[in-house]
Amino acid sequence: MARRRALLIALAAPAFAQARSIRMIVSFPPGGSTDVVARLITPTLERVLGTTVVIENRGGANGAIGAAAAAQAAPDGGTFLLDAGGSVTNQHLMRGLGFDYATALAPVTQLTLLPSVLLVARDSPHNTLERLLAHLRAHPGHASYGSSGIGTGAHLSAALLMRRAGTTAQHIPYRGGAQQMTAMLAGETLFCFSTLAVPAPLLAEGRLIAIAASSAERIPGYETVPTVAEQGFAGFDMVDFHHISAPAGTPAPLIARMAGAAAQAMHSAELAGRFQLLGLVPRAEGPAAFARFLADQRVRLAEVIRAEGIGLD
Repeated sequence: MARRRALLIALAAPAFAQARSIRMIVSFPPGGSTDVVARLITPTLERVLGTTVVIENRGGANGAIGAAAAAQAAPDGGTFLLDAGGSVTNQHLMRGLGFDYATALAPVTQLTLLPSVLLVARDSPHNTLERLLAHLRAHPGHASYGSSGIGTGAHLSAALLMRRAGTTAQHIPYRGGAQQMTAMLAGETLFCFSTLAVPAPLLAEGRLIAIAASSAERIPGYETVPTVAEQGFAGFDMVDFHHISAPAGTPAPLIARMAGAAAQAMHSAELAGRFQLLGLVPRAEGPAAFARFLADQRVRLAEVIRAEGIGLD
């Protein structure tokens, strides 16, 4: 009976997907890297799934507001979540979260590996990592750096670098990557880590300068930017990622169909150049591989958060 029911679900899945639109909750505001990824892949998702995919931005609390909405949705394939690294950090950052990412959401697929770059303004005298750190050490706690939110990859990368460099700076969290870049251009912050999706045009125009990459290896398309590890901080490796999840209990055939559609989008020849320009490394290997990746990231980043004493009220 169980096998017959599973077969019926699998056979019904294509017709079900075409019967109504799919809501894709994006856990960050418009303009940030998570939103950019969603809008790039949506046309392919719609073509492969044969239905409309409606993007619903539910930003705030490092992605937790959108994730909570997805966790509360019916597990019928009508709702999916496109999220970033908060899915592995928020559990360690927030008290009274109200749900457990590991049990309330089902892994669908990773979409990207997302290194960050360390940015300064084009007219900054601190236009190398060595010069920036020399300034920060000479004026500990005086300068400020921005992030797209407390506990985001941008925040954790900067906090870890400050600790390893033996200095401090004031952290100013913004509501998403677009606001973070606006603050940099306005001179509100001296430096920041950011994934490349948002500042790529500003880098191309020369309005910002990238002086280091957060990943273990140089970023494809940005090979002239040396890594933090290459510049005296061996083992430094902080990356974010994008992914799709579903409400727990969503039938496996529906998860598999979304994962397959996402894989086609991420490995699309038409999008390859856009992904590289934005510093996105495609990774779409399905639910099982993504579940293993999540488990590893949860352990590793929990250690960083504890060591830095980072938390959200």
